[in-house]
Amino acid sequence: MTQISGREMGRRAVLRGGAGASAALALPSLSLSGAAPAQALTGRPAARWGVQVGDVTTSSGLVWVRSDRPARMIVETSATESFHRVQRRAGPLVGPGTDFTGTTALHGLPPGEQIHYRVVLADPDDPRRTGEPVYGTFRTAPARRHAGVRFLWSGDLAGQGWGINPDRGGFPIFEEMRRRNPDFFLCSGDSIYADGPIAPSVTLPDGRTWRNVTTEEKSKVAETLAEYRGNFRYNLLDENLRRFNAQVPGIVQWDDHEVVNNWYPGEILDDARYTEKRVDVLAARARRAFSEYYPVSTLRANGEGRVHRVVRHGPLLDVFVLDMRTYRNANSPGRQPEDAQGILGAEQLAWLKHELSRSRAVWKVIASDMPLGLVVPDRKTDFEAVAQDDPGAPLGRELQIADLLRHIKHRGITGTVWLTADVHYTSAQHYDPSRAAFQDFAPFWEFVSGPLNAGGFPAVKPDGTFGPEQVFVKAPTRANVSPLEGGQHFGEIDIDGQSGELTVRLQEEGGAVLFTKVLEPGRVGQ
Repeated sequence: MTQISGREMGRRAVLRGGAGASAALALPSLSLSGAAPAQALTGRPAARWGVQVGDVTTSSGLVWVRSDRPARMIVETSATESFHRVQRRAGPLVGPGTDFTGTTALHGLPPGEQIHYRVVLADPDDPRRTGEPVYGTFRTAPARRHAGVRFLWSGDLAGQGWGINPDRGGFPIFEEMRRRNPDFFLCSGDSIYADGPIAPSVTLPDGRTWRNVTTEEKSKVAETLAEYRGNFRYNLLDENLRRFNAQVPGIVQWDDHEVVNNWYPGEILDDARYTEKRVDVLAARARRAFSEYYPVSTLRANGEGRVHRVVRHGPLLDVFVLDMRTYRNANSPGRQPEDAQGILGAEQLAWLKHELSRSRAVWKVIASDMPLGLVVPDRKTDFEAVAQDDPGAPLGRELQIADLLRHIKHRGITGTVWLTADVHYTSAQHYDPSRAAFQDFAPFWEFVSGPLNAGGFPAVKPDGTFGPEQVFVKAPTRANVSPLEGGQHFGEIDIDGQSGELTVRLQEEGGAVLFTKVLEPGRVGQ
């Protein structure tokens, strides 16, 4: 008989049945319009977009919801799915200023426990008029090491015109990931494709037709705040994603497609699809929508705050979430011999060094929205990530990464692992100074996953500056391969509570484990 852990039993119970579970899984059908026109609504407030929880720690989490009209957000938590005893927390009054979204912080939670919660939306003029509760569950991070940690990561959702296809059940990868029962999901960026319209259908090379669910906001590139908000709502039309969100907490970061392809601060677009050419204006609107639609502990709903942060997940794991967009310099050939700004900015680099140095976690996962040693071009002469196709000594943005890697080595910081997405295939790179032009660093691993539901692309070549060896890569041989041809990926990290070993599995939609690597704890390099 297969034994089910308490963690899995609690989650499965919520998703299986019972009074609370029935409400949780009765995910309502969503209209394609995301607006909340109060004059057209009758009855009680409804949370048809589901619930989600972000940035869970040993004692806290941040609950998100969206209403269909102005409402007071109320969150009730319980140690049991029967909700026999509840703690009630009054949240914000949600309205048009945040596109009817809201978050409520939960503090004082017990560590390592399954938390059952439900969100109730109340009429602000008559608190007795409440909508149907929407249920979710999550597990707080363990305070003791022996419990172990499992999480997933990936990125790149609804890109290159491949949207919610009803013929393949929407975004099926989320149901597959939900069944893995992870403690959380790390979204490594490109959570929307604001620059990628979704057409009703696409003719495939073999003559088949890919069908998309479409909305008005996805009929063009996003420029207005309403259009950016509509991009985030689009993904939530998928029932698989809403069910996943109700069970699996998130840690989310952004990359370029939340705004526009390959963007950097101060850029002026020459793309004829855009009437607003100032990327700084677009980025401000996108950032606000991003902060409204994701529960991020360091961001406020108006977009103020920051994306980079540390999420501490007990004694085994700290997750260092980077922001390689907001503070970067302009994309360029990357050959400058000095570069204090780089891809992180001086302030974020200092923050990262400080937080890595003070971390006492066994494993320190650096969540990077772009790969370090893979050459990602931007047009003919510029480069989009860190590497710039020169295998020699560090130049341009590589100087900042060299500084960071040197710091990690000299401070004796152990257990660093880099996770990323972005390039639309999956791979594993081992960086070693014995192969590198720059040698003042300790060996480390970088693992790439994705896409979740987007086009697959051929592998890009590695840059030799930091000595990467591509131990594994799986990528298509032509550009923009549809999800119907496979190539959709996620990664899984399992940290054993007894030995402290970290096991990485690169997986493909459909269940195949493509690559496995076991890393030992307590080492500066691997």
